[in-house]
Amino acid sequence: MATPQTADVPEEQRLGPVVRRREQIQPGTTDQRLLDTKSDSSWVHTDPWRVMRIQSEFVEGFGALAELPSAISVFGSARTGPESFEYQTGVELGKALVEAGFAVITGGGPGAMEAANKGAREAGGVSVGLGIELPFEQGLNRHVDIGVNFRYFFVRKTMFVKYAQGFVVLPGGLGTLDELFEALTLVQTRKVTRFPIVLFGREYWSGLVDWLRDTVVAQGKCAAKDLLLFHVTDDVEEAVALVTKETEPRRHPGSGPAVAVGA
Repeated sequence: MATPQTADVPEEQRLGPVVRRREQIQPGTTDQRLLDTKSDSSWVHTDPWRVMRIQSEFVEGFGALAELPSAISVFGSARTGPESFEYQTGVELGKALVEAGFAVITGGGPGAMEAANKGAREAGGVSVGLGIELPFEQGLNRHVDIGVNFRYFFVRKTMFVKYAQGFVVLPGGLGTLDELFEALTLVQTRKVTRFPIVLFGREYWSGLVDWLRDTVVAQGKCAAKDLLLFHVTDDVEEAVALVTKETEPRRHPGSGPAVAVGA
């Protein structure tokens, strides 16, 4: 009897929907190649495999967040100390957003993100953290109720916008500015509509606002009306009122309010 190694080569080979004949016939089967532990592993570093990883991150994010109630994403510095005024403001903001019927979404890290998550949790709301794989990060803070970690920044950014009805931006660094200008661009280009953006802390943000008005707008790099895409405040109640007036909090059946905070 012929063995698998000595059997005659078939005239026709069917591999799923593909038909191969003559010299195009491949040795072995698809299952055999899949289960062969001696095969080359370099394929896990190829772009097609990365596409699958990216797809899986979208699927996991959508699945984890699809049933959130209306949420607000809160951004701010990971370097904000727990004894600082900004940290205490973040806690108050998280609580106030929950009391207004929102969930809170953050980047899940320490500092201002932890503060907003803490406030949301203490107010009995849904506290969400969307983490990112970084060489110097320490994982999700302990006040996160629903946490998702991402490899890719652009997937994480999609989740911040898709599952939030607005942004509140506390003082922060490059990551915070990245999220802020991404949101402003999406609103300016009408990729998202009815999306309020609130900058919290007049003193901190005044230099940026002045530069936008006196340099960017003055030189025609954007329109004066673009300065209306965001609001600036020092008051927690006003910040909540500004995001509330442009969106209607929506509670999912069986879910409490939620809050999100970004890096």
